[in-house]
Amino acid sequence: MTDVTSSKSARRPHHWRHDLIELAALFTAVVVADTIAKTIVKGPDGPYLLVFSAITLVATAAFHTWWARRRSHADHAPPAAHTGGHPITDLPAPSGSPANERETETERGSGTPAETTLWRMRTTVADTPGSLAALCTVLARLDVDILTLQTHPLADGTVDEFLLRAPAALSAQALARETAAAGGRDTWTERADTHDLVDTPTRVLGLATRTALDAAELPLALRQLLGRCTLHSVPAVSLTGRPTGEQAPVEGVLEETVMRLRDPHGGTLIVERPYLPFTPTEFARARALVELDARLGPRVPRSQDVLTLPEGNEITVRRADQRDLAAARAMHDRCSARTLGLRYHGPVGDADRYLDHLLSPRFGRTLAVQTASGRLVALGHLLWDGDETEVALLVEDDWQRRGIGSELLGRLVAMAEETGCDSVYAVTQSSNTGMVAAMRALNLPLDYQIEEGTLVITARLASAPRPAARVRQEQPREGTRRAER
Repeated sequence: MTDVTSSKSARRPHHWRHDLIELAALFTAVVVADTIAKTIVKGPDGPYLLVFSAITLVATAAFHTWWARRRSHADHAPPAAHTGGHPITDLPAPSGSPANERETETERGSGTPAETTLWRMRTTVADTPGSLAALCTVLARLDVDILTLQTHPLADGTVDEFLLRAPAALSAQALARETAAAGGRDTWTERADTHDLVDTPTRVLGLATRTALDAAELPLALRQLLGRCTLHSVPAVSLTGRPTGEQAPVEGVLEETVMRLRDPHGGTLIVERPYLPFTPTEFARARALVELDARLGPRVPRSQDVLTLPEGNEITVRRADQRDLAAARAMHDRCSARTLGLRYHGPVGDADRYLDHLLSPRFGRTLAVQTASGRLVALGHLLWDGDETEVALLVEDDWQRRGIGSELLGRLVAMAEETGCDSVYAVTQSSNTGMVAAMRALNLPLDYQIEEGTLVITARLASAPRPAARVRQEQPREGTRRAER
């Protein structure tokens, strides 16, 4: 405030002098004009004097215009950047830091920007004035650009979460060491990518939109919101009918690296992140997503595809949920004991309870195949299993060996890829040649594990391109897509 007042006071004498000069010039111009008028009227050299006065007036106007433009450029020239009276480039770099050991490409005159890396960093600083400024000063000395910053107030300090663009030569260890020297503690860093450049409110709104459109998106939205974490959905009653003892309160529970949220469908959502404690802000955001899911109720996308089998029969592939329980149970009853044994690896005691679990969007996504008459003849499940993803198929006996299983499996794998899964696995028996053939038809790298007759086939999704389409696309008809196997 003192500097502003002083600068205003310094400009006032300039304005008064300017006004006095203009007033004096006005009186001088009047006197000169009167003298010239009298000379022209009474003297013989009047016309010459008039021409000379015109030339002088034009020259004076040109000089005034040139001087005004020069002053305008000088007044709008950008001032040199200073920090506390010293240029920013004169700030000394910490000893041993990469900023003191390297020279940028621009300084060498090449004009090519230096290679950079994106980092996510979280650190805790004291809740005192200047603590964040000290940390930002150190980052500036390291040539680190702060792209986004979030603050999470705690009882014993403030957690600051940064998205940084740093020189490629700056290692995570050096970044953590300099952060600790600036007062940061419990520092955590990991590589980021361009998807993290989206600001947090936009990202949260996008996750809320996905959750609103599809109930099965809630576990995936929580994973993307909280970073690398493990999510378990524990029902209140087990598949055998016994209480599990898991029932979180309505407001949820936050315990350092574990949060427990009450599942509106019954049971508890348990989210674990051992490498980094959750903050109250993250807990509030996760709870808001769960509350949104509870208010919207059951919902699945209504899109469906019509396919034509080789013999000419049409089938419809669509999403399914717990509202299809009766139709799924009817298909179950039509399946043979061998088909059910290959799918469940043993007898199913309570089919209704088990199918209700499989059809729940809390545990994954389900695709259903129905005939033109509306009868359900096949189910495909994409199940979230902690950090892993399982695929499972059940096709009614009369509809096997027609390519329905391969079609369902390909769609489930495509869903897994869209959600960012690195791999999917299928648990079956070594005698289930149909499931083995369907997995091999994916044209993905496969890993096989056999133990006591049980075969686990894992397909790695990130290490190979998607295979060519197994279904020949035709023109849409009556709002649905037709295909021929």
